[in-house]
Amino acid sequence: MTDEDAVLAACAAVLADGDVVTDPDRLPTYKQDRSTGSEVGEPFAVVFPRTTEQVSEVMKAAHKYRVPVVPRGAGSGLSGGSNAIDGSLIVCVEKMNSVLDVDVSNGYVETQPGIFNTDLREHVAGHGLWYAPDPASKDFCSIGGNVNTNAGGLCCVKYGVTRDAVLGLEVVLADGRITRLGRKTVKGVAGYDLAGLMVGSEGTLGILTMARLKLRPLPPPATTAVAVFPDIASAGRAVEAIMTKLTPSMLELMDRTTIQAVETWRPMGLDTSAEALLIAQSDAPGDAGIAEADLLLELCERVGAVEVYRSEDPEQAEMLLGARRMAIPALETMGDWLLDDVAVPRSQLARAMTMIAELSAKHDVMIATFGHAGDGNLHPTIVIPRGDDAAAARAMTAFHEILDVALACGGTITGEHGVGTLKRSFLAEELDEVAIDLHSRIKAAWDPENILNPGKALPRW
Repeated sequence: MTDEDAVLAACAAVLADGDVVTDPDRLPTYKQDRSTGSEVGEPFAVVFPRTTEQVSEVMKAAHKYRVPVVPRGAGSGLSGGSNAIDGSLIVCVEKMNSVLDVDVSNGYVETQPGIFNTDLREHVAGHGLWYAPDPASKDFCSIGGNVNTNAGGLCCVKYGVTRDAVLGLEVVLADGRITRLGRKTVKGVAGYDLAGLMVGSEGTLGILTMARLKLRPLPPPATTAVAVFPDIASAGRAVEAIMTKLTPSMLELMDRTTIQAVETWRPMGLDTSAEALLIAQSDAPGDAGIAEADLLLELCERVGAVEVYRSEDPEQAEMLLGARRMAIPALETMGDWLLDDVAVPRSQLARAMTMIAELSAKHDVMIATFGHAGDGNLHPTIVIPRGDDAAAARAMTAFHEILDVALACGGTITGEHGVGTLKRSFLAEELDEVAIDLHSRIKAAWDPENILNPGKALPRW
């Protein structure tokens, strides 16, 4: 019996019928996330645990036989973090999708990792509460993946990213041991912040089986503000001015290429001649929200906006938000795409976008830039004609040079999508030697046999 057969036998002993899959026709469905340009290997099986105890038994077997394990949720990642490696076992938690508890008095929810972000938000809304982090992929991304990549979203400018919402986690370690990290209280500093360390670790330290997440009261209806700019520089100045005086609940940016792609795909009257569009919201209640939106638009006009308007109409607001959320689907219709994710200080936003536009001309590739302007988090997306190998090569060069732009502007190579395999080689350019050593030591302490998502997220291991 091979090591793989031994692991499969152990999995079959604890999992339900049909929850161990080796069918070569089904395996491809689970071996890759949504990223393009990332490495993909061949797994020997996919298993679907339903409980923490089942995950523990699977990991005990994998650890005993030194079989590499790739944790997976909904597969909506954009960096190759849940891509299979050769000879790996995929542990998919999509069937662990139940809400375990909503504690209204203490303002938190305990949930399994496989639930979609939107489904969790709708569940807690039934209790009059709100889960704030809202990635653009919220309808099809899972909470486990959100935690593992420290996902952001449109509301994170005011309410923070996933890490800011995590109170505690239940985690199965590489050797199958189960631990609970974090706390139920709002405050607590007992020991190192191991729950915080798990957030953003991309499945390299443990498998998440429960997340305890902070909830907030449902916000009032938002007031939406839109500003149109004749150039990127003025849009960048507007973001800087806004964030020094206000904290909007959303501040999103689309460049001209993105606007044109969305308007072509789903016509809604967007100004396709604009070089940049800012979409903002204030969820301050009543007249305070209107006043905040008006001040935001006044700041935009001061730095060169050619058109501004405010809307309290929920349908129009949803249309404008939809325009931003449709950026990726619209660009997908135009060809193959390569999505980047970088973040820079807000004062460097205009410079970074200008440099990215220069890369588009330099390499003769289409680059559409959009993102979370209030956080300086940009998603330059390169679109390539399908089947054009020369364009694909130029695109990958441009993709890498966008990372150089982010670092040159004092930023980071990934704001919210993670490192995965796609950006692993660039970590050494952002982290110094001491930081790299610390990362390696942490990985060795949590996973000494290097079986959890090996080859992902770390500069070397």
